[in-house]
Amino acid sequence: MLDDVDLLVCGAGPVGCVIAERAATVLGWKVLVVDRRAHIAGNCHDSPASNGVLVHNYGPHYFRTNDEDLLRYLSRFTEFTPANYEVRSHVRGELFPFPINLTTLEQFFGRPLDAEAAEQLLAARRVPITNPANSEEFVLSRVGRELYEAFYLNYTLKQWGVHPRDLDPQVCGRVPVRLDRDARYVGHRFQMMPKGGFTALFARMLRHRKIRTLLNCDFTEVRDLIRPRCATVYCGPVDEYFGNRLGKLPYRSLRFEFVAHQTEWRQPCVQINYPNDFDYTRSVEIKHVTGQRHPETVVSYETSASTGEPFYPVPHRESAALYARYRELAEAETARNSVYFCGRLAQYRYFNTDEVIQEALACFQTIRRRFAGAPASSSTTRAA
Repeated sequence: MLDDVDLLVCGAGPVGCVIAERAATVLGWKVLVVDRRAHIAGNCHDSPASNGVLVHNYGPHYFRTNDEDLLRYLSRFTEFTPANYEVRSHVRGELFPFPINLTTLEQFFGRPLDAEAAEQLLAARRVPITNPANSEEFVLSRVGRELYEAFYLNYTLKQWGVHPRDLDPQVCGRVPVRLDRDARYVGHRFQMMPKGGFTALFARMLRHRKIRTLLNCDFTEVRDLIRPRCATVYCGPVDEYFGNRLGKLPYRSLRFEFVAHQTEWRQPCVQINYPNDFDYTRSVEIKHVTGQRHPETVVSYETSASTGEPFYPVPHRESAALYARYRELAEAETARNSVYFCGRLAQYRYFNTDEVIQEALACFQTIRRRFAGAPASSSTTRAA
């Protein structure tokens, strides 16, 4: 029976799967997970292309973390394979290591450099801005105008549809500048991919006798029909939950083109950024990091769009102010009706994969504390 539910979860992505698994395993709750899509794993969903190569259907998800406990938790549901997330940027007809490092600077300025010389070079080009108010000012204060215009300006325009001066500093601030030759995209302690893929990982989370999953089902179809005994977790767009009553929050969408190639490799690395040429922002050959062996390959080409399914909250002052008003509504809904808002769209915040799973675990602990002592729907409650 659909109404025999302790916890209703809207969204079968990472947040929904993690909270459902924890509630079923730790609390013994009966959980119903609904998702409007025809598959689980949300934007982490991966599946075989027509030639059998596993692809990331909604863009690359590079799993990395410094949290050993998080890795230990996820290892209950998958083995991991080491991954090298190397990204290059297509500038002036060449491929440069990105984020900017010592090799990038040598190649761009055409001279040999060590760390000290590179720091002097950047110091001479930086724009003196003590407290950057936006992404443009942030990058100019770190690397100067030449590198900003070559690597950041047009990529940001394509990705977000707004000028970097209209975006919060942390948008470009997430990207490091290195004075060594570390070519990795990130510097996290653990950089790896789930062996078998993300979808298989989250499928194992949902493989619990107290969890039911209903796909091709919009939350609006069940929100007035199902009254969970304890709580609801909502992972969709927060403005959509409230019927856009305060106005629509801005999101960026993505479009993907997958091109198969009858060759083992097409690119020299997993991702190539295109800040200045072509309409697409990046091309991804995910096979570089999934560990799969296949005589053919697939490259995806990703283009940002202003319309379509929401992927990224747009981080600027106006959207932050509007979200703050929706957050007040969400907090009241949590207090009044035990509806918990968790995830990138529900919290209107950019999360990496590890971060959103940590957010889900924290949300579960909040729910657990609130319902401490609530009877499980079964007399058998397994320990975490």
